[in-house]
Amino acid sequence: MAHKILIIDDEDDIREVAALSLQTVAGWDVIMASSGAQGVARASEQHPDAILLDVMMPGMDGPTTFRELRKNPATAGIPVLLLTAKVQGSDQRRFADLGVQAILFKPFDPLTLSAQISSALGWS
Repeated sequence: MAHKILIIDDEDDIREVAALSLQTVAGWDVIMASSGAQGVARASEQHPDAILLDVMMPGMDGPTTFRELRKNPATAGIPVLLLTAKVQGSDQRRFADLGVQAILFKPFDPLTLSAQISSALGWS
């Protein structure tokens, strides 16, 4: 059975490249959302196996979106991986303290993105 991944990112090109990568390389089903609010709604409706969440978004940013997902019993248990261009140690510690499964960095390699996600989640 293919994994179902929700990508929440305000940048169209990032969403498209990540989706194409996960569909082509891993054969996963991909759902997309262009904002934190839309992502929270989609996660609640679609119950993905994991969420790839951008940190920097207008309106509801990644950490705020993550907290909203954790408040809802329907989405609280879905593993979340943050996708960020912020590579400073202090930012990484702050994101890790949120309780996310992993932090992945932009720019990412489309050929290895699914392997990074699988490794972080213990999927074989």
